[in-house]
Amino acid sequence: MIQRLHLIAITVFAVGTLAACGEKPQTGAGIRSDAVPYAGTGSNFTEPGWKAGDKASWEAQLKARQQYGQNEYSRTQTK
Repeated sequence: MIQRLHLIAITVFAVGTLAACGEKPQTGAGIRSDAVPYAGTGSNFTEPGWKAGDKASWEAQLKARQQYGQNEYSRTQTK
C-alpha cells in the first residue's frame, strides 16, 4: 500500500515536472515596423527638443542621451 502510494506520488511529480518544461511557440510577437526609427511613433511622450522625421535631430538626441545620461564619467563628481 505504501509502495503503491509512493509510486503514484513519483508519477504525479514526474508528469507535473515534464508539463512545466513545455515551450509555447513564439510567433508574431513584438512590434514590427518598416519605418525608420527617426520617423517617430505618433506618441505624445517624446523628448521636447526632438522633431519627428528629422534624422539630424534624432541623432543629436541620441548623442546627448549617450553623453549625459549613460556616460558615468560625466555623471560622477570629483572632489
